[in-house]
Amino acid sequence: MDIQEEIAGLKKRRNAVILAHNYCRGEVQDVADYTGDSLELARRATQVDADVILFCGVYFMAETAAILNPSRTVLIPDPTAGCPMADMINAEQLRAMKREHPGAVAVCYVNSTAEVKAECDICVTSGNAERVMATIPRGREILFVPDQHLGGHISGQEGRTYVLWPGYCPTHARLTPKMIADARAAHPGAPVMVHPECAKDVRDAADERLSTGGMCRFARESSAKSILVGTEKGILHRLRKENPDKEFFPVSDSLVCPNMKKSTLENVRDALRDLKHVVKVDPAVAERAKRAIDAMLAVK
Repeated sequence: MDIQEEIAGLKKRRNAVILAHNYCRGEVQDVADYTGDSLELARRATQVDADVILFCGVYFMAETAAILNPSRTVLIPDPTAGCPMADMINAEQLRAMKREHPGAVAVCYVNSTAEVKAECDICVTSGNAERVMATIPRGREILFVPDQHLGGHISGQEGRTYVLWPGYCPTHARLTPKMIADARAAHPGAPVMVHPECAKDVRDAADERLSTGGMCRFARESSAKSILVGTEKGILHRLRKENPDKEFFPVSDSLVCPNMKKSTLENVRDALRDLKHVVKVDPAVAERAKRAIDAMLAVK
């Protein structure tokens, strides 16, 4: 029996579902029941009919699934799969920020810890940020944590007062306008899509600024036969699989998140077999964090 068959058998035995982020290894995406970006997987986590949710991605994603599914067992293949951006702010730092800006609306990118979500009024993802922010009254000051680049992307469109925490994604921070220029020279005419976690000069140099879910939609709908991709390279597997008639090229081969690669077929199998690496969130924190997540999910 090969490892994919082992995983399929364990899923059935455990009544489990596997969720995998678009940045995971291709072979992990292939054994998952659902792949997607943070928004797609957050929604999916509320809809699955399973006793066990195995989340392949980074820890804050599994934490979010656990918050939304307190009666289910949520597992992560490797509990050391953290997110450097999420670790750039803690709850006490956010509380201090809120004291300095009384009356402001606290908004966190879903790439944050449960403790930070618990201090916020609402969450956003890169896929729904504009829609969510449009629901907040125009006169309110916005505290946006932890990603300064996604926050800057939204505030530039909205033209109102944002206070941005200076966090960032180390993987997307590697991308530069020169890399985009070089990629365009190598593939003339191919549109460039980048993630809004990229710095402003990179976003300005691209044609499209999209979440990974948005990139998948753009790839399906675009008439372009070649597309340049400026985000973590794991998404290339899904793009090529879903669009075999098109070519996809990374803007840079350096865009690899080591934490997203920590889910492997071996530790997926082991987690299901041994029901290990259970993700738990303090109930008091989870209750408060869930309000911010639910507020986000209520925005269609």
